[in-house]
Amino acid sequence: MNFTFQTPGKVIFGRDTAGQLPEHIAAHGRAPLIVTGATPERHQALLKALRQAGLTVTVFPVAGEPAVETAATGARLAREAGCDVVVGIGGGGALDTAKAVAALATNTAEILTYLEVVGQGRPLTERPLPCIAVPTTAGTGAEATANAVLTVPEARVKVSLRSAMMLPEVALVDPLLSATMPPAVTAATGLDALTQLLESFVSDKANPMTDALCREGLPRAARGLAAAYADGNDLQAREDMALASLLGGMALANAKLGAVHGFAAPIGGLFGAPHGFVCASLLPFVTAANIKALRDRAPEAPALAAYATAARLLTGSPEATPEDAANWLAATCRALQAPSLGNLGVTAADIPLVVEKAAKASSMRGNPVELSSDELAAILTAAIG
Repeated sequence: MNFTFQTPGKVIFGRDTAGQLPEHIAAHGRAPLIVTGATPERHQALLKALRQAGLTVTVFPVAGEPAVETAATGARLAREAGCDVVVGIGGGGALDTAKAVAALATNTAEILTYLEVVGQGRPLTERPLPCIAVPTTAGTGAEATANAVLTVPEARVKVSLRSAMMLPEVALVDPLLSATMPPAVTAATGLDALTQLLESFVSDKANPMTDALCREGLPRAARGLAAAYADGNDLQAREDMALASLLGGMALANAKLGAVHGFAAPIGGLFGAPHGFVCASLLPFVTAANIKALRDRAPEAPALAAYATAARLLTGSPEATPEDAANWLAATCRALQAPSLGNLGVTAADIPLVVEKAAKASSMRGNPVELSSDELAAILTAAIG
């Protein structure tokens, strides 16, 4: 058995831990670039605390999911302002932007030099600025990953800037920061967390470390997601989801993902659809297709047993089968009012292009079984509805 496990330098988890942010920034620098979502006003209390701590604060708001030019602009701002540490406060887009900005602030070649799939994929040569990640949603786990997902508008695709050096120095996870998420955002982000835990658990790159994380995260997501959706003030549910998201990020960084995220990259780039709902629209159908392919072509594969374990963890039934996992996922997505792929703008005419692009996505390499083009097309047809 051989595996490598990488994770942020330090993880701080718990309610009210956001107040520790000034001291963690000060341990790495005095002039932070604060990357936020489109409305940094939401974080005025935190920003005020940073300034009161004597830090020279530069704010870089990011609207929507980040594009390559967004990251390049942030890196230029960091250099011009003399920033010595980058802090992401927000959802996955803000955190991914922060990691990319930290990397590009010190690695100054054109960004396509480093991008996967559409770029040259060259490694970073200089250590990024220190990065601190403070998630305010519970979904992407970006506070624990070594990549930044960026949209390339010209290619209409999402790809990663990736390096082990991009792991945040500090992941500060305060579940209270996610308590104001409305139900739709709770559902979208939470379904992403659930997807990442399941895909990591059945990935052909899974290992004992990632399995342990997913075994803890899957039941937390199963009970926490519905509860947080029903009552945003349920702090135990918010805590369950914040931890599930963190564990999913740690797992995917070391076990890789699968066909759901393989599809999500081109669909997000082509249609601008919310990532979490793209994952939700595909998850039951990818799960069912993977299970059928494994039963038909690799019935002894560890992934089939992993699906059975996941089914028991999700449903709470000791007798659950792999197929029960797919059925539970479909019912959960319906209960959370997740849209179909068709509702997100994908049509039957788009299937060939999506299949072509998905086959090239890096996440496809972690899928537990190789799916044919016909199988991929059938998944999309079912998910369009």
